[in-house]
Amino acid sequence: MAAKKGNKVILWGIVGLLFFGMVGFGATGLSGTVRTLGSVGDKDIALNDYAREMNQQMRAYEAQIGAPLSFAEAQAIGLDQAVLAQMVARRALDNEAAQLGLSVGDERVREQILTISAFQGLSGQFDRLSYKAALERQGQSEAEFETALREEIARTLLQAAVVGGVPASPTYSTVLATYLGERRSVTRATVDATILTDLVPEPTEADLIAYHAAHQPEFTRPETKAITFAWLTPDMLQDTVEVDETALRDLYQQRISEYVQPERRLVERLAFGDQAAADAARAAVESGAKDFDTLVADRGLDLADVDMGDVSKDQLGAAGAAAFAANPGDVVGPFASSFGPALFRVNAVLAAHEVSFDDARDDLRDELANARARRMIDDQVSRVTDLLAGGATPEDLVSELGMALGTISFSDASEDGIAAYDSFRAAANAAKPGDYPELETLEDGGVFVLRVDSLSEAEVMPLEEVIDEVRLGAWVEATHQAVIAAAEALAAGLDASSDLAALGLEPATDAELTRRSFVAGTPTDFVSTVFQMQPGEVRVLDTGREAILVRLDSISPPAADDPALAAERVSIAEQVTASIVQDLFDAYVGVIQTGTEVKINQSAVNAVNANFQ
Repeated sequence: MAAKKGNKVILWGIVGLLFFGMVGFGATGLSGTVRTLGSVGDKDIALNDYAREMNQQMRAYEAQIGAPLSFAEAQAIGLDQAVLAQMVARRALDNEAAQLGLSVGDERVREQILTISAFQGLSGQFDRLSYKAALERQGQSEAEFETALREEIARTLLQAAVVGGVPASPTYSTVLATYLGERRSVTRATVDATILTDLVPEPTEADLIAYHAAHQPEFTRPETKAITFAWLTPDMLQDTVEVDETALRDLYQQRISEYVQPERRLVERLAFGDQAAADAARAAVESGAKDFDTLVADRGLDLADVDMGDVSKDQLGAAGAAAFAANPGDVVGPFASSFGPALFRVNAVLAAHEVSFDDARDDLRDELANARARRMIDDQVSRVTDLLAGGATPEDLVSELGMALGTISFSDASEDGIAAYDSFRAAANAAKPGDYPELETLEDGGVFVLRVDSLSEAEVMPLEEVIDEVRLGAWVEATHQAVIAAAEALAAGLDASSDLAALGLEPATDAELTRRSFVAGTPTDFVSTVFQMQPGEVRVLDTGREAILVRLDSISPPAADDPALAAERVSIAEQVTASIVQDLFDAYVGVIQTGTEVKINQSAVNAVNANFQ
C-alpha cells in the first residue's frame, strides 16, 4: 500500500510540474515547419516540450541560487544537456510503455483532469471554461494536453510495475536505528586555574621567543597603503543647496498618501460561488458550528489566500460600512465582491495617521537638497575626467573644484571615514603605486579620486614592539597547559566510584545521551568522545580555555518503546528502499535506452536554444 501511495504522489507531482511548466513558457517564439527536435523509438520529442522544460529548470535553478540565470550560464553548467537527457529518458519510457501496450482509458484521464487545481473555478470544482482558457494561454489544444497526461500516467504505471516489488530492509534499518538510539550517561566537571596550587612562573626570554615564533600571524602587521584622495559627497553640498518653499510643498503633495492615511482595517475575505453557499457559511459562524478559519480550511485554502492586507473603507465596497463598524475578530457579511458573495473578517484596526507639512519639512528639504547635490556632482563628472586626463592630481581637484582632500593609512581593517564605503575599499585594494588616478563613484552618489603614495608590505612585528602582548599570551598558554596537566593527574586517580565533588569540583550529570545529543559548554567532539569510552573510563577534554573531566557511567540500549526510535527505523527503511528503487529504475531506463533508437536533430535543438539567448 505504501508503494502505491508513493507512486500516486509521484504521479501528481509530475502532472503538476507538466502543466505549470507548460504555462510558464507557452508556445511562442518557435516558428517554422519543424515541430520536433528528434525521436526516441516511435515517440517524437516536441520542440515546445523541450523549451518548456528548459524554461522550468532555469526558473527552478534561479529559485535555488536566489539570482537570475542567463542561458549562457545554464549551458556552462550543462543544464541544457541534462534537460535533453531527461526528455530522452522520458520518451524512452513512453516508447516502452507503448510497445508493451500499456495505456489508460479516457475515464482515468478525465479523473486526473478534474483534480488539477488550475482547472477549477471559484467553487473549487472543475470548470470547463477555466480548463479551456488555461490551455489557450499556453498555446496547447485539449487533445495535446490529454495525450501528454495519458502518457504521464502510463509511464508512472510502468515505473510502479518495475519497482513495486522491491522489499524493505528491516535488518539494516534496525541495526542503524539501534546504533543511533544507543544511550550513554556521563558525569563531567570543569577544571580551571583555581585547581592550581602553585603560581605559574613568568615566561623566560626563551619562552617569549618561542611563543612569538609560534604565533606569527597574531603579530603580523597587515599590508598598508598610504593613500591621498579627493572626494565630494552630496552631504558635503547639502547645506549649501537652496530649496524653495514651492518645491517642498509640491513634494509633500506628491507624497500625501504617505503622510496622510485614513483609518484602515486588516481584513480577510472568503468568497463563495453563490449566495446560498455564502448564507450557509454565515449561519454556521453565527451558530458556532464553524469559525472563519474552519471555513477557509474547508475550501482547501490557507489564510494567506484570503488575506486582503490593510484596506480602506472604499476598497471594501459594499462591505466597507459593516467592516469599519466591526471589532477585531468579527465576521461580517455576506456582501457582494468582485469574486462573488463573500464573508469578511476584521483582524485589526489601523488608526488614521497624519504628518503635517511643517513636521515633514526637514525630511522633505533633506531629500530635495540631496537630490540636487547629486545632480551638481553629476555635472562635475566630465570636468573632473578632463582634468585627470590632463594630468591633474587629487590636490589639483581640491583647488579647481572644491573637493575635499584627505589621507588614509589603508589596510583590510580600515573601515572609518571614506573607508566605510565599499566602493572606496575595492578601489583602494586594487590600486598600486604609480597607477593613473581615475574618477570613481560612491554608494551615496559621491565621487572620489585616489593615489597610492607608498606601500608597506605585510611584516611580522619585532618581538620588542609587541613584548607585552607576547608576555601575556605566553603566560596564558602556560597556565592553560598547567590546568590540562592537573586535570590529567586527577583523571589518572579516578574510577567509577570516585566522588568528583570531594575533589572540590562541581560535577554535572548528562543522562541518556545519544549520538545526536548536544551538550552546551562542551567541545564539539564531546559526544563523539563519550561514545568511544568504556564504562568507568575517565578522559580529559580541552575546551581551549579550560579542561573537562568526563567519566562514562553507563551504556544503555535504545528504549524499546521509544516512538522516536520506531519512527527512525521506518524512516531509514524508507530511505534505503527509495535508494534501491531509484538505482533499479535508473538501470532499467538505461537498458531501455540502449535498445531504443534515438535520433536528435541538433539544428533544431540549437534553434530552440537561440530563443533563450
